[in-house]
Amino acid sequence: MMPFHSGEIAVQTRAGVREEAERIGQVICNKVKPAALSFLSTQQMAIASTIAANNTIWASLLTGSPGFIQVLNDQIIQIQHTSNYIDIFHKNLEKNSAIGLLVIDLSNRKRLRLNGNVKMHLSEMFQVEIQQSFFNCPKYIQTRYLETSAIAELPPPEIHQRNALNSADESWINQADTFFIATANYTQGADASHRGGYPGFVQVINSKTLLFPDYAGNNMFQTLGNLAQNSQAGLLFIDFDQGHTLQLTGQAVILWDTELLSTFPGAQRLIEFTISQLIETRNATPLRWEFGEYSPVNPTSEQPTSKSI
Repeated sequence: MMPFHSGEIAVQTRAGVREEAERIGQVICNKVKPAALSFLSTQQMAIASTIAANNTIWASLLTGSPGFIQVLNDQIIQIQHTSNYIDIFHKNLEKNSAIGLLVIDLSNRKRLRLNGNVKMHLSEMFQVEIQQSFFNCPKYIQTRYLETSAIAELPPPEIHQRNALNSADESWINQADTFFIATANYTQGADASHRGGYPGFVQVINSKTLLFPDYAGNNMFQTLGNLAQNSQAGLLFIDFDQGHTLQLTGQAVILWDTELLSTFPGAQRLIEFTISQLIETRNATPLRWEFGEYSPVNPTSEQPTSKSI
């Protein structure tokens, strides 16, 4: 399998980084290497990208105890998650086996991408045959640390579905310094990625539209390459203090040349996201994270001195 599909190549070419992408793309393989094996054995959090029967794309939070992701061999992993609700994730896998996984450790800014197909799917456990495996750079990740005190009894989840943002959603997004984006393409399946910046880096234009920057990254352009082929995407915002999630699905368009670029310090492009549906899940996970510090490479015109509340 070629490391890049036609959408990625097109974006790399337009961005003027085609040769560099080919060089960096050599890190992509279809096996779980020893370094990844060691990393996975301690993780408690992953983001999954899945495709619904109507071709919408969703980003979902998966959590568990250390070791909830097991490597059965160098091409098969097994995930036994303890998410506290029946997520659209399960329904999607019944119709489409493609999955993109981002396993991320916020405490040390380390992240691993594992993309492939689900070969076995039960209610709280599934196996994935890996097609792409590679570590990402630590850019734009704000450090957070898992709190050690366990929640004795987690309240039952509360699930609310809407077709547009309400005022509380808008406040949540306006204060966010982190979100995750799920995309997919026609040849190499689904993918999940991280986006970060100082609070306010995602702008709420109205109850159906978001605008956010695309900063300099690893130049492989998996996310934007997918969007060049398929504008469907999913976003996931996590309330790290309370364990709630906000999942959005809709269409994302790359804005290469726009006067609005000047209003986003450090942005090389903008993404306009139009919401078609959202799911708010309160008490989605028993995990809680304590904020550490902002990424030192977050672009800004005025750096905040502390975390926004």
